[in-house]
Formats: sequence, structure tokens, C-alpha cells
Amino acid sequence: MNDIYVVGVGMTHFGRLLDRSLYDLVEEAVGLALQDAGASISDIGAAYYGTLTNGMLQGQTAIPGPIAMRRLGLEGVPVFTVENACATGSSAFNLATIALRAGQCDIALAVGAEKMNIADKAKMFAVFDGGWDVSTVEQNTETLLSMGKGIVPPPGSMSERPYSVFMDVYAAICRNHMERYGTTQKQIAAVAAKNHQHSVHNPLAQFQQAFSIEEVLASPPIAYPLTTLMCSPISDGAAAVLLCNADGLKRLQGADKRAIRVLASVVQTGTSRTLDEPEKIIACLAAKKAYEQAGVAPSDVDVAEVHDASAIGEILNAESLMLVPFGEGGPAAERGDFTVGGKIPINPSGGLESKGHPIGATGLGQIHELVTQLRGEAGKRQVANARIAIQENGGGLIGIEEAVVAINILAKQ
Repeated sequence: MNDIYVVGVGMTHFGRLLDRSLYDLVEEAVGLALQDAGASISDIGAAYYGTLTNGMLQGQTAIPGPIAMRRLGLEGVPVFTVENACATGSSAFNLATIALRAGQCDIALAVGAEKMNIADKAKMFAVFDGGWDVSTVEQNTETLLSMGKGIVPPPGSMSERPYSVFMDVYAAICRNHMERYGTTQKQIAAVAAKNHQHSVHNPLAQFQQAFSIEEVLASPPIAYPLTTLMCSPISDGAAAVLLCNADGLKRLQGADKRAIRVLASVVQTGTSRTLDEPEKIIACLAAKKAYEQAGVAPSDVDVAEVHDASAIGEILNAESLMLVPFGEGGPAAERGDFTVGGKIPINPSGGLESKGHPIGATGLGQIHELVTQLRGEAGKRQVANARIAIQENGGGLIGIEEAVVAINILAKQ
């Protein structure tokens, strides 16, 4: 199997970027990735452009990828538009690795971008409506919300303001984990407080303010047990990753000194499992494949970036990646095990609830963070002696879990 490397990463600030255009964000992220690799636009042999919202929010319902790349001067090469809900960016990354291993090109670009903050809030929130089977909405809602029936939300713990239906789903998943394993609202808040603390040291994060566990719990409710500070915001932003195979690495003079090796890249869809089969959780199945492909074990992982559109996601994914046993994610979070300097640092970037969640860019933003960590360039949020990193990025919903999950394992050379 051909060795694959990340040689360049670039990322804009994530946030409510009202004065920036979509194409401006793409140009910045790609430009930074090329500069990081010492490459030029003409070096790229294929590009994979990830977006969920460009069609609905910007009106570019077809060929957003080819248009965005042509604006950068990328011509005469294959360009693909990729969509896999919140796993879009990581899916673009995975497709780039496949092309490189197949020898279809020597250098490939994965880029994701969203401009989600618009004046029409109803239209903005409507982009999430297609994140499950739209022909069975009532059945989807009943199935997913029934997961949380064991715990009744206390009075005043549900928001009266508009929010995505997926927050109701995340809340139901929370309550299921609370009933099954004894996870507490305080433990979920500990994840959010930790991530907001991490983001203080990330200049690209949407939020850069520390909050205590008590402040997280006291923030306005969304859907019990979730509060505002436990949930990811609506975000604009772009991220880009330049990858290459061994032949491409030879072409990019000096890039080998900071290149990060891709040990594994897996995209997994789920199964028709029941709640009593945690070993069949989609992220767990994908992680097992990734660990086998990489030739490493969970105990070898030094740092992780996981999908946490709400704070419970970090607990669930720490368990699914086998970084802690099932049911132990909550206590580990409360002990501080997932903090930089802790037993297994998770989301040193600040996670989605603090760094931001511009859907198509999210997975590549996670890759950006892990590459920065493995290079030892993360400053005050640096994980000491980080050599092996894992990333998890999930998207959409089918049945009782994500529709698709991507797992990538990276290593310092």
C-alpha cells in the first residue's frame, strides 16, 4: 500500500463571519495549505470540495466544487463535490487518500467550506432538515426521541426559542446514556467546560472564553440535559488539507521535514443495531477497521479530535474509539482525563461546541488541529510528545445513530 502524507493544512477562523464571502474563505484556506506545503495550485492533481449548504444558502445547487476551484486557478484536473452531512470534510479527505493510493495523482487537495450565517434564520435552520430520511420524518423522530423516554426533563429545562431538531435528538441520546450508565449532567458539562478552556488557546476558534462547569450548567437550556454552552454554534469557515503519496513528496522539496503520515482512513456506514448492542455502534466498527489498517491500538493514541456537536458526543466517541470502556466516558471527563495534560487529551482545539462547526469544513478542521499537534506547533494547547492521533467525524442519522462516520489515524514520522 502506498504511503500517504499530509503536507499542508490551512484553516480560516471559524465563526459568524458576516463580512466574508464563501469564495474568500475557500481562497484563504487553500492558500494557507499550499503555503504550508511549499506548493502551488498547479501541483494539485485532483481536488475534493466538501459542502452541505452551498446549494441551499448560496444558490449554487450544482458544481460548487468546480466553480470554487476554477476561481483559484485550478484547471484541467478532476474536481469532485462531496456531501456526507457533518462528515463531509472527512469524506473528502478519504477520497483524496484513495486517489493517491490508486496512483490517479501524486498530490490531492481536500477542502470544505460553508457560509451558514444568513439573515433568514428559518432558511438557515432548514439546512438540517435533510440530515435523515425525509420520507419517514415522523418515524425518525419517534425512534430517536424514544431513546430518552426513561428520564423526564425537569420544568424549565427546554428552550422556547427555535433550534435544530437534532438538538432534541442529541438530548435524547444524552438521557439514554444517563439512564444506561449513570452519566450525569455535571459530567456532560465537564466536557463543555474543558473544551471552552482549550479554545482559549486556539486563535482560530469561534469562541475563546473559558467557562466553569457551573457556568455551563447555568447557561440557557436547549433540551435537557443540554444547555447552550454544551452545543455547537452555527458557523462560517473553511479548511483545506493537501495530501500526497511518496512520488508527490519527492516533488515538493522540503515538505518531507514536516509531513505527517496517514496511517488509516476509513468511512463506515451503520447497521440496523439495537440499543443493547454497543459493540455495533458505527464509530466503534469504523475504529476497529482503522486501528487494524494503521497497525496500532487504542492505547497507542496520544491525542484525539472527535465529533461533538453537543458535549455528549465526546463521551460517546471516547467510548466508541475504545479510549475508555463503555460507560466510563462520563467519569473520565469529570476526572479531567480528556484535558490537555490528562490521560488521553481529546479536542485540544476546543471541539465543535467551542471551535465551531461549519459543516463541510468541520472534519478538515479536526485534521488541521491534529497535524498541528503532531508537528508540535500547538502552543499552549500542545499535547506533550504527541506521535499518534485519531480523528472521528460523524454525519446524518439513520436508525438510532449516525448515517456515516469517518475515522482517520495520523502519525508523526
